[in-house]
Amino acid sequence: MQVTITINGERVTRDVEPRTLLVHFVRDDAGLRGTHWGCDTSNCGACTLWVDGSPVKSCTMLAAQADGHEVTTVEGLEQGGELDPVQKGFIECHGLQCGFCTPGMMMTGRWLLDNNPHPSDGEIREAISGQICRCTGYKNIVKAIQWAADNPATNEVNA
Repeated sequence: MQVTITINGERVTRDVEPRTLLVHFVRDDAGLRGTHWGCDTSNCGACTLWVDGSPVKSCTMLAAQADGHEVTTVEGLEQGGELDPVQKGFIECHGLQCGFCTPGMMMTGRWLLDNNPHPSDGEIREAISGQICRCTGYKNIVKAIQWAADNPATNEVNA
């Protein structure tokens, strides 16, 4: 079947099997490797991206379900050559170690800040609670998202 998805502002049309997961479409068909594929069961959250502006675990959605929709990946956070404040926060606050969960954490963090510009640490922890980090213990991830809240930029994706 033919699927057309707008990914980070660019239309991508491909013929895919009906059972193709969105995570595989993004990585294999669109060639965007920032979205990580972890568990295939929606437990880890490494594959989190946005569909029409809302976080989705892309291992639980078929590419066919995203046909005609807008998808934003971690690559889409960067605008005009400038990293998003959440991406900068992960650098500034050492919010990653192995980096496997990082794209999903960044997507969730940016979504949270777009909807709650000044979250508490508890609200950040609740927002990222659907994602697993096996390396950091979440402390620096929370600090990175809080850094982004304290250092907003004018290039928010959903502005």
